[in-house]
Order: sequence, then structure tokens, then C-alpha cells
Amino acid sequence: MRLGILTGGGDCPGLNAAIRSAVVHAIRTHDASVVGFSGGWRGLIRDEARELDLKSVAGLLTRGGTVLGTSRVDPFREPGGVDAARATLERHRLSGAIVCGGEGTLAAASRLSEAGLPLVGIPKTIDNDIPGTDHAIGFDTAVETVTRALDALQCHAESHDRIIVVEVMGRSVGWIAACAGIAGGADMIVTPEADLCVADICAVLRSRKARGRDFSIVAVAEGVRFRPDPDGRCPEVPTRLDEFGRPAYGGVGDALARELEARLHVETRTVTLGYVQRGGTPTAFDRLLASRMGVAAVDLVAEGRTGRMVCLTGGAIDSVPLSDVLAGPRAVDPAILKVAKVFFG
Repeated sequence: MRLGILTGGGDCPGLNAAIRSAVVHAIRTHDASVVGFSGGWRGLIRDEARELDLKSVAGLLTRGGTVLGTSRVDPFREPGGVDAARATLERHRLSGAIVCGGEGTLAAASRLSEAGLPLVGIPKTIDNDIPGTDHAIGFDTAVETVTRALDALQCHAESHDRIIVVEVMGRSVGWIAACAGIAGGADMIVTPEADLCVADICAVLRSRKARGRDFSIVAVAEGVRFRPDPDGRCPEVPTRLDEFGRPAYGGVGDALARELEARLHVETRTVTLGYVQRGGTPTAFDRLLASRMGVAAVDLVAEGRTGRMVCLTGGAIDSVPLSDVLAGPRAVDPAILKVAKVFFG
């Protein structure tokens, strides 16, 4: 057996652990060889490949990022991309290729699978918004990173009686804001699912001040767009497109901070954690999850069960059809949002 592996989309902690797991399992258990493609779909389209052996993956377990590199290239946006990807797989005589990616990468993998390419998906994204799996690789580490930041900011906010607005990643869903906000003791958590107006947030912070709490931490997901207040006011959040014509996020934290300071007359600061959420050493949970998923993905290829995505369901590793990804994005569990609301204020 020969198989390929690539990592696409945004980087996150745990990708190297998945690569390591897949290569070691393929070689030691299935006596297979593995080819790694550089730069995600770009490497598959352009045949930028290299052999991966046990030596090449030694020491990867604790490293963040991805040694294979990544990109946001979409084979369906590249002229001749699908045919080039198919030709690369045939040229290397691959039984299948493992695709580690987020919602966009795995959606492309699903369409390529429908076109006849033998692919198996591994879900990775700090946003945790992929349907069909309870956890994606990288999410736990991102939550831990944000939680530590919130812990540190609590001391500063309390010392200066300030409001600190912390903008975290989360485009159309607020998994990081909700989970890290609960774990880090945020006084207000604002997610795309919550459908809040600025007046709602002000009411919570005024309630805190009335109880003698002169400082507050507000965690807000980057993709939040506010509902207009009853009087029609609504802060303008910067909107722009990336090089592929897709919405580029960032700036909601500053917009919210300006509104809060103007309405509450409390000194307000913004902290945008940005790409620090994607970096660092993966947590033990992400290392274990990535290792389990890497093994399962190799086994799916060996069994000829391509067109599937490895998943975590109730603590067990399983798989679902790759097409399930197309139902995304996966919103935050309402039970988690209920817990978050308990601590508002």
C-alpha cells in the first residue's frame, strides 16, 4: 500500500501529531509507504511531494504548525485543478490520500471524492465547526491558550477598573469564545449564535457595576455581527474580502469597545489574540486525538473505505461520510451556551 497525506487551510496545533501517527502506523502496521504533499491542495495539484519515513516524523508529536506546510488553494478554483490532483494520485500509485483540514478543505475533499478520488478526511480546526465530530484537532489547544490569556487579563482589568474586550477567532460560530469564556471566567460572552445587541451587553455590565464590580472581561468571537438596539443604533464592524473573495474577519472587538466606553463611561481596552490561538505546543488532549485519528485514517484507506472522515463521537473514534461536512458549519452546543449565560454578570 502507498498513501499520501496533506494538510490544508489554517494551521493549528496537533497537525504534526496526526502526520506522525499516520506515517508510523502505515509503515509499522501495514508495511506501507507514505508520500507527503507540501502546501495542502497546491502540493497535490503541482505534485510537490516527498517520501515520509520514520526518521522524517521523529520528534513531531509536540510541535505546533505543520511540517508539510499549508495553503488555502482550492482545487475547484484552480484551472485544471481536479484533473491535476487525480493525475498526481495516479502517478504516485496511491491507494488513497489522507486530507487533514477544516470545513473548507474537507468540503473540497468531499467534492473530489464524488469525482472519484480516493480520499479520507481528518477534521482539524480551532473553530471546531465541522459537522460529524465532537472535536476537531486544534480546538482544545486554542481554548487553553485563550483561557490563559483571560486569566492574565482578569488581574489587569481588576487593578485598573477597566473593561477588557477580548476578540477571539470564530467566524460563523463561537466555540472558542463560549468554551474559553466559561473556563476563563469572562463576565460576558458574545457569539454569533447569541444574536445580541450592544444594549444587552451594556445591561449586563451595568448590573455588575451596581453590585460593586467595576471591571469586566468581555469575550467576543470575530464573526459576531450585532442586532440593532431598540433605538436602532448598531456599531459598524469593518467588512472586507480576502484574496479569494471570502469575508475576512477582525475588528469587532474594537467596534464593541468604542461603544461600551461611550455608553458606560468606563475606560475600555481591546485585546485581539489573533494568530497566537493557532500556535504553540498541542495539549495532551490534542496530541491523543490527533494520534487516534491518524491511525484510524490509515486503517480506512487500508480497508478501501475512502470517501469518509474520521470523527470523535462520545469519546470513541468512528467515521462518517465526507459529504456530512457540507452540512456545516456546526453551531455551538446550546447546552454550552446555557452554561455561559449562567455566569453573565
